Amino acid sequence: MKEILSEIILDSLEFRPDAGIPRSLEITHISGKATICTGVRRAGKSTYLFQVIDRLVSDGVDPRNILYLNLFDDRLHGLGSDNLHLILEAYYGLYPEKKNRETVYFFFDEIQVVPGWESFVDRLLRSEKSEVWLSGSSAEMLSKEIGTRMRGRALSWEIFPFSFEEFLRGRDVEVATAAGGKVSTGTRLLLQREFEEYRSRGGFPEVVNLERRLRVKVHQEYFNAILYRDMVERHNISHPNALLDLAHRLVANVGSLYSLNKLKSYLDSLGHTVPKGSISDYLRWFEDAYFLFSLQIYDASVARRKANPRKIYAIDHGLVTSISHRILVNTGHLLENMIFVGLRRVTPEIYYYRTEKGHEVDFIYIMPDGSRHLLQVAASLDAGETEEREVRALRSAMKEIGVDRGTIVTLSEERVIEVDEGVVEVVAAWRFLLRHDRQRNEPDGVA
Repeated sequence: MKEILSEIILDSLEFRPDAGIPRSLEITHISGKATICTGVRRAGKSTYLFQVIDRLVSDGVDPRNILYLNLFDDRLHGLGSDNLHLILEAYYGLYPEKKNRETVYFFFDEIQVVPGWESFVDRLLRSEKSEVWLSGSSAEMLSKEIGTRMRGRALSWEIFPFSFEEFLRGRDVEVATAAGGKVSTGTRLLLQREFEEYRSRGGFPEVVNLERRLRVKVHQEYFNAILYRDMVERHNISHPNALLDLAHRLVANVGSLYSLNKLKSYLDSLGHTVPKGSISDYLRWFEDAYFLFSLQIYDASVARRKANPRKIYAIDHGLVTSISHRILVNTGHLLENMIFVGLRRVTPEIYYYRTEKGHEVDFIYIMPDGSRHLLQVAASLDAGETEEREVRALRSAMKEIGVDRGTIVTLSEERVIEVDEGVVEVVAAWRFLLRHDRQRNEPDGVA
């Protein structure tokens, strides 16, 4: 194994993959802590690590002071808690003069596949002159359990598929001020056109410029990898077909409410005998893999939050259209999914809200500064009853929550509606997404 590691280390010096499209997220490394990048597979975590490596080399760091290992490499299959020390032996065997004299930058990609990595990284931070960067396709990388094992020596950041701003960058479209006020007619039309492309393609970096047939194929490969590698294999699931049917059911109904009882009845109707406890585990593991997210109702009572149905959203709207087993005619729900992910990039504190009179507001979200925001999503307000319904729900919620502003995100409409409770802003989705993408550079937690 030591010889294989030495070979991989030397190979990595000769080949640096394309660093790809610069991300809007600016991850800050803190001395003495490992920096963890976590998110769904194929979201660009590895590429972001390559971007960090490129910056280090551009700043004058000797490439030999940089060790990059992808732990998914088949040659490293035998690595575990009992022999992770061989990484250091292999590296310092090649460069003994660097030990304890020069800072060495360690990049471990998909670290979660190696059992016992936490204690190894903790020891590395304590005993070596080093800077450590990690990536992993699991929300467990943010958990309190890892925080205990790492003894507070890690800071985690989430990486999602491309935001709209990053999508524009990937298509060589730069619009510096579009998130704010007025833009020219030409700029607005360009952004509206590119937004339609984003709405169709989604945000996974690999598919940004692929034609539809290939895009669908790639999305379906992602779906299968998430289900079978991140869930069936990792958790030893005994009912993989039930898991597959459940995933299809939820993806086909993004933006809709679900309950465990209804999901169990659905699986029962297909002939699957799966207890509710297992279904609950599946839902938790979907979220752990950054594939599906469940939204609770906004309520101070924990019991009421648990008793009420939850809403389901997927990591990427383009993925939804590629793997859904039926044609999704509900444009509003797909738009709602897109807006949810845009919000999730900025804050994990997102809920749906039901007023005292039973009117539903799609999202109430809490920003890092503690401010609360109410938001509705509607493809269009052209129908008078649609505008009346959305504004009515917002007004009731604004009064109950005690805020003087609400937002309605549409495909293209923009205006301001003054109400007794304050102001309701109607904003085009492209502008809303650009505006929020520039508020996302906060870490997700210390492990």
